[in-house]
Amino acid sequence: MADLNDPTVTWWRNAVVYQIYVRSFADSDGDGIGDLPGITSRLPHLADLGVDALWITPFYTSPQHDHGYDVADYRDVDPLFGQLSDADDLISRAHELGLRVVVDLVPNHSSDEHEWFQAALAAEPGSPERARYLFRDSEDGKPPNNWSSVFGGPAWTQVDDGQWYLHLFDSSQPDFDWRNPEVPEMFEGVLRFWLDRGVDGFRVDVAHGLFKEASLRDQVVDSDVEPASGAHEMVERQVTDEPMWDQPEVHGVYRSWHDILDEYGPDRMAVAEAWTSTVESMAKFIRPDELDQTFNFAWLLAEWSAETFAEVITDTLASVASTDASPTWVLSNHDVTRHVTRYGGGAQGLARARAATMTMLALPGSSYLYQGEELGLEQVDVAPEFRQDPSYLRTGEVGRDGCRVPIPWSGTEAPYAFGPGAEQPWIPQPADWAPLTVEAQTGDPTSTLEFYRDALRVRRDFAWTAGEAVEVVGTDNDVLTFRRGPITVVLNCGDAPVELPDGEVLLASGPVEGGKLGPDTAAWLR
Repeated sequence: MADLNDPTVTWWRNAVVYQIYVRSFADSDGDGIGDLPGITSRLPHLADLGVDALWITPFYTSPQHDHGYDVADYRDVDPLFGQLSDADDLISRAHELGLRVVVDLVPNHSSDEHEWFQAALAAEPGSPERARYLFRDSEDGKPPNNWSSVFGGPAWTQVDDGQWYLHLFDSSQPDFDWRNPEVPEMFEGVLRFWLDRGVDGFRVDVAHGLFKEASLRDQVVDSDVEPASGAHEMVERQVTDEPMWDQPEVHGVYRSWHDILDEYGPDRMAVAEAWTSTVESMAKFIRPDELDQTFNFAWLLAEWSAETFAEVITDTLASVASTDASPTWVLSNHDVTRHVTRYGGGAQGLARARAATMTMLALPGSSYLYQGEELGLEQVDVAPEFRQDPSYLRTGEVGRDGCRVPIPWSGTEAPYAFGPGAEQPWIPQPADWAPLTVEAQTGDPTSTLEFYRDALRVRRDFAWTAGEAVEVVGTDNDVLTFRRGPITVVLNCGDAPVELPDGEVLLASGPVEGGKLGPDTAAWLR
C-alpha cells in the first residue's frame, strides 16, 4: 500500500477523493450556509470514512449568482465562507489528518463583479479593458452569433453602448478572452497563490471551454438537435460542430500549468472537467505534459446494464492507455441527480447505488465521491420558492438544487446539526432524514455509511497492488464479471441470484446467501 503522505508518490493515481459542496457540508456560525470552519470541524468524518483527499467547490469572493462559480476575486475567501486564515487552517488540519486538499479553479469566466469586468464596462469599445473578455459588435441589433447559454437563452448580453459580451453560462459570468496574454498571466499567478498556501491540486472547471474559435462563427445546428451546451448538461448527444468548446489552443494553457505544478513538486496535481465528444479528444487533456486526470462522465451516464458498464470500462481504459495518466470514476456530483434516484430510488435505487459504487471502487484509478452519497441520500424535490440554481431561474426547468441540499449530521429533525442554529439551512432538509444522519448510521452494520467505510478500508489493501490491467470475463445474464490482479468483481444487474465464482468474499454490497449473489448487488472476491 502506497504512503499517500510521501511527496514523491503520485497520490492521485489510485486515490478516493471526496467532493465538498461548500454551502452544504457544515455550517459553523448558524447562518444556514456551510463555510470553511464548518468543513474543518468535520474533517475527522472524512478521515474516518477512509478517503484520501477532499475537493472543495469555489469559496472565493463572489456575489453567489452561481454559488461561487462566479468569481469576483480569485485570491480571497468570500466572507460568507470565512477568511483567508480559515482556508489556511483547513489545509493545515487536513494535512494533519493525512488528507490532501484540491480546490476548484474557474478559468473560463469570472463574475461580472470582478474588477476587470467592471473596468471593461466603464471603458470604451476597443479598449484594453474590454479585450480581456469577448466583447463584439452587432450590425442588426441581434446577438453576434447563434450560441446558446448552458443555462438557457442566448449566450450574449448587450451593454448600454450597444456592444455584446459572451457568457456561455449565466449573464453574470462573462467569458474571458484567453487569446489576450493578460488572462493566462493572471491565472498563473492564481495557481501560485494557492500552491504557496499548501493546496495539493486543482479541479479545473469547464477545462474544455477556455478558447473559442477565433471567428466566433455561428454553430451549425441540426434542426432535430438542440445546440450543444457543453458542461453541466448530463445527456449523451452526438454534436460535432462545437466552435465554443474543445479548441486545440487550450492545450498550451495546460502545458504551462503542468510546468508550474512541477515546480512545486511531483505531488501537486490538476484534474479537468472536460466534456468532449470523443475519448480521443478527452485523452489529449491528460498527455504527460498536460493535466494529470480528467473526469470520466461515461460511468455516471451509463444505464443499469452489465454490458453498458463493461463497455465503459473497456473504452475508458483504452482512452488513457496512450497516456501516463490514470482513469477516474464518478457517479454523482453537484451538477447531476444523485445516483440512488437515477437508479430508481427507494430500496432498489439504494441497492444499485451501493453495487455500482463498489464496482467503481475496484477499478484502477481514482474514484470521486460526492458528499452525502455515503449516507445514501436521494435527490430532493425542492419546492419552487427555495430553488436557487441559475439554470432554473433562466429556464423555469428544475435545476440542480435537489442534489445540493445540506447533509444531515445528527439529531432527529432539521437542521440535523448542520449548524448551531435551529432553523432550516439555505435549502430546507426533508423531514424524514433522521435515519440517514451520520450519527444514526454509525455503528449500524447494515447502514450505507458503514458499507462505505468497509469498502474504502478493504480497497486500501489492493488499490496500489492489484495492477492497472482489467480483464472483462463476461456479461452473460446481465452479470458483469471482471478481474483486476487477484481481485474478481461480480456485479449482478439481472433479476435473479447468480452463483459466485470460487474465492474468498472480501466484501459484498448486499447479502450473499448459499454462495449466491442477489440482484442489484456486487461482490469482491480474492
